[in-house]
Amino acid sequence: MMLLLTLPGSGGVWEEGKHAENGQKWRSLEHKGPLFPPEYEPLPSSVSFLYNGTPVILRPATEEVATFYAKMLDHEFTTKEVFQNNFFTDWKEVMTETERQLISDLSQCDFSNIHKYFVEKTEEKRNMTKEEKQVLKEEANKLTEEYGYCLLDGHREKIGNFRVEPPGLFRGRGEHPKMGKLKKRVQPEDVIINCSKDVKIPEPPPGHRWKKVQHDNTVTWLASWVENIHGHIKYIMLNPSSKLKGEKDWQKYETARKLKLSVDSIRSEYQSAWTSCEMKQRQYGVALYFIDKLALRAGNEKDDDTADTVGCCSLRVEHINLHRHLDSLDYVVEFDFLGKDSIRYYNKVPVEKQVYKNLKLFMNSKNPDDDLFDRISTTYLNKKLNEAMPGLTAKVFRTFNASTTLQEQLNQLTTGQCTWVSWPILAYNRANRAVAILCNHQRAAPKTFEKSMQLLQEKIKKKQEEVEKAKKELKQAKKEHKQLPSEVLVQKMEKTVKRLLEQLKKLQLLETDRNENKVIALGTSKLNYLDPRISVAWCKKNNVPVEKIYNKTQRAKFAWAIDMADENFQF
Repeated sequence: MMLLLTLPGSGGVWEEGKHAENGQKWRSLEHKGPLFPPEYEPLPSSVSFLYNGTPVILRPATEEVATFYAKMLDHEFTTKEVFQNNFFTDWKEVMTETERQLISDLSQCDFSNIHKYFVEKTEEKRNMTKEEKQVLKEEANKLTEEYGYCLLDGHREKIGNFRVEPPGLFRGRGEHPKMGKLKKRVQPEDVIINCSKDVKIPEPPPGHRWKKVQHDNTVTWLASWVENIHGHIKYIMLNPSSKLKGEKDWQKYETARKLKLSVDSIRSEYQSAWTSCEMKQRQYGVALYFIDKLALRAGNEKDDDTADTVGCCSLRVEHINLHRHLDSLDYVVEFDFLGKDSIRYYNKVPVEKQVYKNLKLFMNSKNPDDDLFDRISTTYLNKKLNEAMPGLTAKVFRTFNASTTLQEQLNQLTTGQCTWVSWPILAYNRANRAVAILCNHQRAAPKTFEKSMQLLQEKIKKKQEEVEKAKKELKQAKKEHKQLPSEVLVQKMEKTVKRLLEQLKKLQLLETDRNENKVIALGTSKLNYLDPRISVAWCKKNNVPVEKIYNKTQRAKFAWAIDMADENFQF
């Protein structure tokens, strides 16, 4: 059956299932290829790198890597030993033999002159005139027009990330073991181009050639290469607002919604598995219980040189502790492990008695570094899930639970319509935060957090003074009104007090919101795990502009949801 859905801005309709038989995603694809970052521009002779207090002239390739470190001197990363060691190891590989013999100790390296130079350059850019900034903007727009669009089946579609990431130092999240390593410059010789046979092949930069040109219409990427830090493939893809991306998003959330119809039977099935005669089934039942209850990632096999991060199926005995009684609760499991992006997952959760008993059984006679679920794998778990419901995976469960949590939280936190925007926004962010906590989406506090909070608190203090002054003036107006009636003045002062109190309340709500979001990343779940129709329907129901929830880029990505969902939509 063919399903047609109008997508604003896509130049037509979605034709679901049109190429389902042979996996074809498009008929024709034409583009200009990726836009590479400019070549390195050497530092002026007046800017010196110092070693042991003495200026040293570095060859351009070595100097370029030095600038990566120098630009980060005011960041906490450069204070971390792992970052420093990885940087210095990779930097020495770029050096000439002569440079390596001279520069043997990072502590003797002085990057302060280079750092100061780039701080000044940033300040110069910030202080450019309006006209100068406009020239730069127009140049950027020209490049976007040239490289930022492709022709897909005759339609002009926006490309998501047409710029190749410039070289630099890898940061990672959490305490990533590879932080500080050199992200090497990507060359055209590293890049595979994907386009139609019957179109003009993108031209590589002068003096270069592509690694390969292929014509595969079963994939939606335009170019790819392998990055050197993890050996992962990077892709240039269509913009999230494109027709193909919109269709894929819609399908993802529809699959998660379908899980509602099967989730009760799936839960009954995995609970029955807890008492199975077969150990493999028991482990499957407990693992799926954790994925369902705690929104844990399934966990995948990794190379030995990657960070020691785990998911549910790759948990080891050392990652959990069992407590028969803890904090007035029975049958508590204490989790402590590094999840995706080396973000620590720490949680104490009361579980079903049978789950607790099974975990004791799984841990029996095992060493701390042994697998907790040694009989199952992510592949096996996803295969079982797909048998229960076509298209179901552990990630779909995560999307389902995230979206369900948002829907439930919004229903609890906002009852009825509210015309005052600030309170619903706080309620929305609190609902989103519940999902972020469930999914373990953390972040470091922004560098500017303390300063911005200080400025906000100063605004609040000033507004409180304005309120007190207005209240005194109102009191005086009422007193004078008794002696010489002046209803107009009293009403005017009452409106002023009311307006100032509302402004004060908005600032106080903003302070609360910022404090609560200090170390929680709301964006990840909002963009990847939450059905946007929930948010759109909530906005329409509570008279909140969609612009308050989604920025311009996000509104383009979720154009299908904004067009599709009415205020009565429920996940």
